[in-house]
Amino acid sequence: MALRQCVCALALACAAAQGAGQDWTQFRGPGGLGTSAEKGIPTRWGPQEGIAWKAELPGGGASTPIVLGDRIFLTCFSGYAVPGEPKGELDQLKRHVVCLSRRDGKLLWNKTVPAKLPEEPTIREHGYAANSVATDGERVYAFLGKSGVFAYGLDGKQLWQADVGAKASGWGTAASPILHGDLLIINASVESESLVALDKATGQQKWRAGGIKESWNTPILVKVGAKTELVLAIFGKVLGFDPATGQQLWSSATDIGWYMVPSIVAGDGVVYCIGGRGTGGALAVRCGGRGDVTATHRLWTLKKGSNVSSPILHGDHVYWAHENEGILFCVEAEGGGVVYEERLPRAGQFYASPVLADGKLYYTTRGGRTYVVAAKPKFELLATNELGRVGVFNASPAVAGGRIFLRSDKTLFCIGAK
Repeated sequence: MALRQCVCALALACAAAQGAGQDWTQFRGPGGLGTSAEKGIPTRWGPQEGIAWKAELPGGGASTPIVLGDRIFLTCFSGYAVPGEPKGELDQLKRHVVCLSRRDGKLLWNKTVPAKLPEEPTIREHGYAANSVATDGERVYAFLGKSGVFAYGLDGKQLWQADVGAKASGWGTAASPILHGDLLIINASVESESLVALDKATGQQKWRAGGIKESWNTPILVKVGAKTELVLAIFGKVLGFDPATGQQLWSSATDIGWYMVPSIVAGDGVVYCIGGRGTGGALAVRCGGRGDVTATHRLWTLKKGSNVSSPILHGDHVYWAHENEGILFCVEAEGGGVVYEERLPRAGQFYASPVLADGKLYYTTRGGRTYVVAAKPKFELLATNELGRVGVFNASPAVAGGRIFLRSDKTLFCIGAK
C-alpha cells in the first residue's frame, strides 16, 4: 500500500511538471488523469459570488476548455440544432475552434469549419462539438469528427488538415486527441473504427490500427517500466498498443456488454476502466502483458460503473459518479472492494468527468450543480454550488491558475477571485 502511494504521488508530480506551469493542455488535464497539483482552488461559489468572469460562446458545445498560459481553447458549433436557438438547416452546420483570454474571457480568435456532409441530423444529448482540443504549446489540435483533424498555430492560422474517416453516429463523436512525442493520436472509432496516429507537424498518417468498435473514450498513455503503452476501451475489451507503431500488444475482456464512453485512468502500471449502461461495470488490468491477458493481468471486476463520466484515481482508491443515479462511488484500487456508495441529494445526471484538486473532488451535474467532496475513503460533502439556469453542463471542468473553468453549452465560467 505504501509503495502504491509513493508511486501515485510521483506520477502526480510528473504530471504536474508536464502541465507547463499548471496548464490544462488536453482533455482531463496533464496525463489525462483529471487531477491538478494546484492548491487554493475555490470550494464555494454561486450565481452572484465567486465568479471572476463569464463569456458567451459563439455556439453550443460540450468540449472541455483547454488552458495554455494566458489563453483558453475550445470548440463550438453553430447553424443547426444549437440549444435555445431555432433548429435551422443541417447544411448550415459549422464547427468553431476558438481562443479566449484567460484573464477576462475576451474572444481572441474564432476559426470556422463548415461541416462535411452528410452529417447525422439527430446527434443526441451533447451536440456537434464534444471533442476537446489538445496543445503542445506550439500548435492547437482539433478533432472535428468526419469533418477532419485540424492543426492551428497559437495565432489561429490553420497549418494542416487531415481526414481520419467519413462515418458518423447518432451519438456523435467525442474522443479527444492526445500527443505522444511527434505523434497526434486520434480515436476515430466512430469515423472509421480505427486508432490513427498523425505526424503532429504535417498531419501525415504514420500508422493506423483497426477493430476499434463502439469506443467514445479518449486514449491514455501509461508508463510500464521504461516503456509506454497506449490504452483505450472498446466494446467488450480493454486494448494496449505500442504508441510508436500502432501494434496491438494485449487485450483484456471487460465483461461490460456495451459501448465504452468513460476514459481510463492509470497508476503504477495498472489501468482502471469503467463503462456500460444500466449498473455498468468496472475493472483493473495490469499493463505490460502480451496477447489475451484476461486470465493473467486482469486484477478485479465489479458490476458497478458509469456510462459517461470518467473515474479519478487518488492514492489507493478509485472514485466516480454514476451518470443517472446520482451515486458517488469509492472503490479500493487494489482489490475492487466498494468503500462507499453514496447517493447525493437532487443530483440529476453526471455527464462531465470529475476533477481532483487540493484534496477535493469536483463533480458537476448537467444542471450546473457542483458537489465538492473530500478526496478520502470516507464520504464527506464539503459544498454544493449552483450557477442558476444557465444551460446544460456536459463539459468536464478544467483547473488552471488557481481557478476552475466550467463550460455550459453556450457559456464559459471562470470560477475564482476577480
